[in-house]
Amino acid sequence: MATFSAILALLASLVPAPQPAAGWTVSLSGKVTAEVTQTAAGGLAFGVTRGGRRVLEPAPLGVRTTTGDLTKNLRFLNRSTRIVDERYTMTTGKRLQRHARSAETTLAFAGDGGARLNVIVRASDDGVAYRYTLPSAATITGEASAFTLPANAPAWLLPYSPNYENTRVETTASGAAAGDFGFPSLFSVGADYVLLTESDVDGRYSGARLAHAAGSGSYSIKLADTQVPGALSTPWRTAIVGDLATVTGSTLVDDLASPSKLADTSWIRPGKVAWSWLSEHQSPSDPARQKQYIDFAARNGWPYVLIDEGWDASWVPEVTRYARARGVDVLLWFHWTLLDTPEERESRLAQVKSWGVAGVKVDFMDSDSQARFAWYDQITAATAKYRLMVNFHGATIPRGLQRTWPHVMSFEAVRGAEQFRTRAATNTMFPFTRNVVGSMDYTPTAFVVSDRDTTDLHEVATFLVYESGWQHGADKPENYQARPEALRTLDQLPTVWDETRLLSGRPGQEAVIARRSGERWFVGGLSAQAAKTFDLPLGFLGGGRWLSDTLRDGYVRDLRTVGPADRLTVPTATNGGFVSILCPAKPGRTSCDEPVRQVPRTTLTLTPPSAEGTTVDVTGSFTPDAAITDVRLAATAPKGWSVTGPTLNRDRLAAGETLTGTWRFTTAGQAVGTTDLPVAATFRFPGDPARLPVHVESVVQTFVPPPNPAGTTQVSDLPFIAESNGFGPVERDSSNGEAGGGDGRTLSIGGTRYAKGIGMHAPGSVTVWLGGACSTFTANVGVDDEVTSPGSVTFRVLADGRPVAGTGVVRSGDGAQPVTVDVTGVRRLTLEATDGGDGKNFDHADWATPVLGCA
Repeated sequence: MATFSAILALLASLVPAPQPAAGWTVSLSGKVTAEVTQTAAGGLAFGVTRGGRRVLEPAPLGVRTTTGDLTKNLRFLNRSTRIVDERYTMTTGKRLQRHARSAETTLAFAGDGGARLNVIVRASDDGVAYRYTLPSAATITGEASAFTLPANAPAWLLPYSPNYENTRVETTASGAAAGDFGFPSLFSVGADYVLLTESDVDGRYSGARLAHAAGSGSYSIKLADTQVPGALSTPWRTAIVGDLATVTGSTLVDDLASPSKLADTSWIRPGKVAWSWLSEHQSPSDPARQKQYIDFAARNGWPYVLIDEGWDASWVPEVTRYARARGVDVLLWFHWTLLDTPEERESRLAQVKSWGVAGVKVDFMDSDSQARFAWYDQITAATAKYRLMVNFHGATIPRGLQRTWPHVMSFEAVRGAEQFRTRAATNTMFPFTRNVVGSMDYTPTAFVVSDRDTTDLHEVATFLVYESGWQHGADKPENYQARPEALRTLDQLPTVWDETRLLSGRPGQEAVIARRSGERWFVGGLSAQAAKTFDLPLGFLGGGRWLSDTLRDGYVRDLRTVGPADRLTVPTATNGGFVSILCPAKPGRTSCDEPVRQVPRTTLTLTPPSAEGTTVDVTGSFTPDAAITDVRLAATAPKGWSVTGPTLNRDRLAAGETLTGTWRFTTAGQAVGTTDLPVAATFRFPGDPARLPVHVESVVQTFVPPPNPAGTTQVSDLPFIAESNGFGPVERDSSNGEAGGGDGRTLSIGGTRYAKGIGMHAPGSVTVWLGGACSTFTANVGVDDEVTSPGSVTFRVLADGRPVAGTGVVRSGDGAQPVTVDVTGVRRLTLEATDGGDGKNFDHADWATPVLGCA
């Protein structure tokens, strides 16, 4: 019989002995080196050096899964290496043309029970990154991943929130408070800087943040979800490493991301955006005011207007046509829940595309969960399908998505101008932190913000210093026009760049960025210091003589000729700023300004302006005020209709010359309700700096009646021939949920519940077709019991556009009020709810049991 000691010896022989300490290095050129070491206990650690200097101390690697712990007792299997050499083109960012080179090593390990773990490490001259791959499917419950900095390393950190809008703090690696910090996180280590972040996150994984214990120099990876099922590979844990200019100019986050999914990017067009919400919160619900912003954009060559929260489907198509005729495209705001499901995305994105909208701003995602990243995968694919550019607000930070989906123009994820508390010190941190990892929709140049310690020229310079594919001017036209020198400069600033360089800077103190577009260089400076004079090198100009046009504090404009051996000296006020534009000096050249795009006015008249029936003959006449070229005039059949008639083409149309065509639109009757029948002209014009076609469209509004209602009919069972709503869609047989369709509850007024009815949010309305077939309408109206704060609504009934019944102000808790109306001979019946006078919030208006008595 074996002795007990012999049995123990046998069991011990079956357990793999710990491996001797081992290590591997990865470096592209010797400049930056990643180190992976293995301890005698089989754990892994990751460190970084630059030029032989220690930048990141060894810190743990590994993952824990539901099937095994891959942070210890790891057995090394093999190593493979390769050079990653990629060239790719961006539509946004610090430069369009990219060349990414890195050395890559894959280290394969086996854990207890045979579970496999691959650690993939990349090193380039501007940083390092690593990710894990799991050859077998498993659910990850956490990472051991961490980064360790010297305790006294200065740090600029962002206390975590899922919208990344907290105020960044200046501290040290060990002196930072205990808690979570959001990416990107910047540290200064001797002569070097380290920016920690992540790249290539998608719906297969969750986002992460850094967790810190007080007094420690270590920051560990904390996942947004406690379990991440089925991950085949994790995101890249990324450290951008170098001097401050290297960090600021790095494109490592994009270099690590998945390649573009779009073969054709010709429709993607960054640009300046006129935007009304910040300076006038109620203006997005005012189509007349939006047209004034469009006129401002058209005069100043800004290609876009964003209509933010408050727009209504009843007028957006007409405003979009107004804008496009002036060379301006419309962007529309959406709450993300309105685009949550495949059905909602398909319906709403197809609709706005049919209106001629060029892109969308999607807001309030506020999450780094795996589910939300899966939604980002879906919304980027859906918007690309409809060739709609997209901007994310209330969002996570960029993690390489703009490379994968080049139609993503920007992300917010910053404490921007909308906080209405602008601080120069905070502004001078963003170029070295948030804006390093991708486009940043700060919404700059907000003179309207009264609580700011910045000068006007500091505000102007943010438009240039901050990179964003769509750059939203945050102030109203009148405030820009009151500062003509500022507006002149803004009109000249591109949003697409061929090169970007840091000329001078220190987080929290100052930032001077030089960007090139074509043959012109643009230099923007931000100061968070007392009055000073910037003294900047111009070696980036390369050679020759250059005209330098500088606008500085006090709206002083300096014009001089310089060369690459000269210095650019610019006095600034306390918390001041400046913008310099440099262009090759030529005989007689006195300015670096280029022409601002202004589209010739045209007239497109259609007859008849409106019609009723299933066959409509339309005549269109198109006349320009100036000579234009490549003219095309044609009709397009909307869904459910067909059209016959010519497509008219002219190489040139003189000023005052008219092009006329006639078309017949026909429907078999399935296109019930109101439909816009469009005729459009497209053209180009000589000297257009954008070299883009202009689209001018007019419509004939046509109505095809649905069948008349019969007998006793619930209004909620009828088709709506027109509808609008303050928040979300109008709901049938439920209250207004404010976001997506079908998110309401059972209608309830004063404690009484109703199975049938219409839930809307003031201001809202629905119109149904009676066709003269009904005689009575009855309903019970009131504010739904679901609101948690007082709401107030005024209800009206309109017969063929005429008010025939209404209530006074109805408030929460008032109970249902009966409405009875004689609708004899009425063709169109409209039910309307308007704000009771104290703002539209909480105005959930119910039309309970709305019944028609019909023949």
